[in-house]
Amino acid sequence: MIWIGILIVALTFLAIIKRYETRLVLFVAGVAMALVVGKPLVAIDAFAKTMVSGGLVTTICTVMGFSYVMKLTGCDSHLVNVLTSLLKQAKFVLIPGAVIVTWIINIALPSTAGCAAAVGAVLIPTLIVSGVHPAMAAACVMSGTIGSVMSPGLAHNPFVAKLANVDVMAVIAGHTIPALISLAVAATMLTIVSHLRKEGASAERSTEIANDGEKFKINVVKAVVPIIPLVLLVLGSKMVALIPEVTVPQAMIIGAMLGFVVTWGNAQEISKSFFKGMGDSYGEIMGIIIAAAVFTQGMDTIGLTGALIENMKESQDVARYAASIGPFFLAVLSGSGDAAALAFNGAVTPHAAQFGFKITDMGSLATISGGLGRTMSPVAGGAIVCATIAGVNPMEIAKRTAPGMFCALVAVLIVFSFN
Repeated sequence: MIWIGILIVALTFLAIIKRYETRLVLFVAGVAMALVVGKPLVAIDAFAKTMVSGGLVTTICTVMGFSYVMKLTGCDSHLVNVLTSLLKQAKFVLIPGAVIVTWIINIALPSTAGCAAAVGAVLIPTLIVSGVHPAMAAACVMSGTIGSVMSPGLAHNPFVAKLANVDVMAVIAGHTIPALISLAVAATMLTIVSHLRKEGASAERSTEIANDGEKFKINVVKAVVPIIPLVLLVLGSKMVALIPEVTVPQAMIIGAMLGFVVTWGNAQEISKSFFKGMGDSYGEIMGIIIAAAVFTQGMDTIGLTGALIENMKESQDVARYAASIGPFFLAVLSGSGDAAALAFNGAVTPHAAQFGFKITDMGSLATISGGLGRTMSPVAGGAIVCATIAGVNPMEIAKRTAPGMFCALVAVLIVFSFN
């Protein structure tokens, strides 16, 4: 049975790498494993149970609803332009600065492809006219999309929080240092790569910005709105406690209301946008989590999870490498950090204590590793968006982001080894 389970799992990830529909692949694989032992309904029950998982649904759906409102009101564009204008004042730090700017915005806009589109539309042309090679400009934005690990709206953070029975902000606080280290390593390595390839800001490549109309007028008040929910969550967290505790749904709804106030837009359209974001996120993000739950239930039913845990118990190092290298390489191949990390966190992370780890540490390690792998994947949605804006091949972006992501993986693995 275990060997049949291994074969099904291998075929599952092969199908994901081949870019078959992730939710369908995970669901079919989970049901197939349960069917082998004559218990297909057990896997389907996992589907229904995860559909109404309160903490996951409320967190993820309200964050994406807020994100849609920010896009509708244009507040996200004002934030991007504020940070980009600051970056223009210090051209000597264009490369690392662009990575950091994208990283910050990715916290407020946790969708990789969405952030790449919002930031890339402004930042990539700005870097190019400053003399940065187009592929390097795209790589700057793509490298910054690892910032989503700091967002309460990233699917993995509430998922791990639910496993550990802690607040989502506690999970984020626990991996803040590794996340910052991965940012520092990624930005530094990309800067080194730009110097070695001679693709940084260059007077020879620099061009005048075409006057395509009226210059974008930044409204600082609008620019501040996207980060207000994050500030409320931090100030109200148990670690800081400067204000009464604020839940993620409360923070996001307050943010959406502020978006209406500062733009004085059409309330009906803002309402429609918020609920559309909630619906889309349920279908896209919660859909993967639900399908992953069916997959992990199938692994458990066929006995594969138990066998895997028994083997990992023999060595903490095996567990640590499985949580990092596995999701990393699968994300590189598939272009998604979600499927592999969610499958691992669903099947193995609940048993972290048996390997000498905290659930939050093992879950965060898998989350960050999957994100790093996705960031250097040429088939990731964000990479394709950045490549389209820059007019380059996605593989050219991957060549430039790969050194930083490999080094960041090693650095993060070392940090978690001392936890």
